[in-house]
Amino acid sequence: MSHVVARNLVERRNGGMTMKLNPWKISTLALTLALGAVVATGGVRPAAADEQPFMEAAKDSLERAIDKLEKGSTDKGGYRVKAIKNAKAALADVNAGIKWDNDHKSKDEKDRHR
Repeated sequence: MSHVVARNLVERRNGGMTMKLNPWKISTLALTLALGAVVATGGVRPAAADEQPFMEAAKDSLERAIDKLEKGSTDKGGYRVKAIKNAKAALADVNAGIKWDNDHKSKDEKDRHR
């Protein structure tokens, strides 16, 4: 936007006198209105999966471990295959634990995340 256009936007006629508004006030007002619109329309929502950073970290670690094990060479005396099976079972348990926790929130926890 050119300086002339910006200057014209911040000038306002007031009884024949030109009154200049600070451009920072206009930008602050615009940003405040935009933020208000986002909040009013529900554009800002709480995290859906609740705070479970340790379970999420375990899930990520297990997924990476499974990926690495599957890329490994096949000759490990059957232990690589067994490790993949156990890691997949552990991942299923972690996912089940996260789901169980999300399904069994106390009333206070449910109200806190609305």
